[in-house]
Amino acid sequence: MNLADLGAGEIARTVGTGDITAGQVVEDCLARIAERDPALNAFSVVLADRARAEADRLDDHLQAGGQPGPLQGVPVAVKEEIDVVGCVTTFGGRGNSTPARADSEVVRRLREAGAVVIGKTRMPEFGQWPFTESVAGGHTRNPWDRTRTPGGSSGGTAVAVAAGMVPFGLGGDGGGSIRIPAACCGLFGLKPERGRVTSSPVPHLWWSLGTIGPLTRSVLDSALVYDVLRGNVDGDMFRAADPSSSFVEAALRPPGTLRVGWSTAPVGKGVRPDLQSVRAVRETADALARLGHDVREVDPHYPDPTAAFVPQFFGGVRSEADAVEHFDRLERRTRETYRLGSWVTQRVLRAALRAGERVAERADRVFAAPDGVDVLLTPTIAERPRAVGALDTGGTLTLSRRAMPMIAYTALWNVTGHPAASVPAGIGPDALPLAVQLVGRRCDETTLLSLAAQLERERPWSMPAW
Repeated sequence: MNLADLGAGEIARTVGTGDITAGQVVEDCLARIAERDPALNAFSVVLADRARAEADRLDDHLQAGGQPGPLQGVPVAVKEEIDVVGCVTTFGGRGNSTPARADSEVVRRLREAGAVVIGKTRMPEFGQWPFTESVAGGHTRNPWDRTRTPGGSSGGTAVAVAAGMVPFGLGGDGGGSIRIPAACCGLFGLKPERGRVTSSPVPHLWWSLGTIGPLTRSVLDSALVYDVLRGNVDGDMFRAADPSSSFVEAALRPPGTLRVGWSTAPVGKGVRPDLQSVRAVRETADALARLGHDVREVDPHYPDPTAAFVPQFFGGVRSEADAVEHFDRLERRTRETYRLGSWVTQRVLRAALRAGERVAERADRVFAAPDGVDVLLTPTIAERPRAVGALDTGGTLTLSRRAMPMIAYTALWNVTGHPAASVPAGIGPDALPLAVQLVGRRCDETTLLSLAAQLERERPWSMPAW
């Protein structure tokens, strides 16, 4: 058995009891990376020597009588946009050249919990696109079918987890960038409530749109990692109210009887979901009904998020581009996006944030009493994973249209801040994973975790064969 195949919780328990060592787990993950990553291109850098040293320190700590952490000895892959001390924060490109002087707060918390950072993972430059491709990093490939995209922008992390190279990885979600690659790669990916996870050392991630979070092979592992990550520090622009319980407790308890509304209508016009995605939603609705939930089709009456999303997208790219050391090294299409967003001033961004608040109020109506639902069920993506090379041709506007089917169901919830999760829903006739999205009430990740865990027990999901 390769220890890399174990879940994060199982590794932490087994290392904590002394049955295996953190060093053994790291070696198995490094061997798996060496075996599988050359064909997949998930990692931008592998920190082999540092990971071994970190594992040795953890093992020495336990042998000296120290207490294990909740992620004791668990290797983790970290998306390129998140600071790891001693590594260049590349944002998927070549604009920076100086290594980070300190870990970001989320990485610090992972290390404090006993996790071992084993490497950093690929992304499109500044996370602009739902395809993990870049001039600097090339094409990252889906482990289910290497001719297909793993989605993005956290595609490198998704591939590292789905291919069994690490038990979990950190991604980021500014328009679906956790949920989309989770859907493409057969993983569980929860975008938490806005402000649930600190963005430190920066005050925000693309203003109200972005958040950091894990991609995992199980609901319980996601809950475990979020219980380590969640919470704020001084300087965070957004904060979330405390959850009703720990996320692990939520994932372990039955959800009770819920009102679940399902819809396959996309948020934006001009997008038609593929038949496999529609079937996945209807089959999941049937499964939830069999489990005793009150399930019915609804019309969410989606508000148009364009006036809130587009300025924050352009503003986010421009602010990150302004902060890099070598603007001239950015990709041509990134510099085009930068120019096209020149109209996004601070005044425009303030207006976009106000527009987002109005969008959130309208989106909340589907959950409102007395006839509202507890959970909304939709597709995660509107099309099957494309062939790699989606970013090989086209400028910003062409690529935005190309990306639309991938973000048609996800980006709204970045604008509103609602928690939303991509949950595996079987395998399609094309031998690629199917997925559905569960959207919850504000600050109600706990209900999503309970319901997703129930679905996982009812319909266990699998990983790609090797």
